Amino acid sequence: MKAADARAMTVDQLDDEVLKLKKEQFNLRFQRATGQLENTARVRVIRRDIARMKTVATQKRAGAPVPAASAKPAGEPKAAAKPKTAKPKSAAKPKSGAGRKSKK
Repeated sequence: MKAADARAMTVDQLDDEVLKLKKEQFNLRFQRATGQLENTARVRVIRRDIARMKTVATQKRAGAPVPAASAKPAGEPKAAAKPKTAKPKSAAKPKSGAGRKSKK
């Protein structure tokens, strides 16, 4: 389920959905333990859906502003990039072993 779909739900609906997903997660764990799980990717999807529902429910309970689908309107131009300046090259390192003690 998408986050936008979850934001359209009430807190009670979100709690019911989390409960339903936890039951499905429980059943998937049993299927994995008995070797009957065919769609292993479903475990990951359910786990993330539970987290998404809990996050949206927490945001609604706290009364936090709901983030929009897009932070910037589509027609707004991008900010101009800063011009790059040339950096001075670092001092050349000595190529020979000058300044080092010999192993002799």
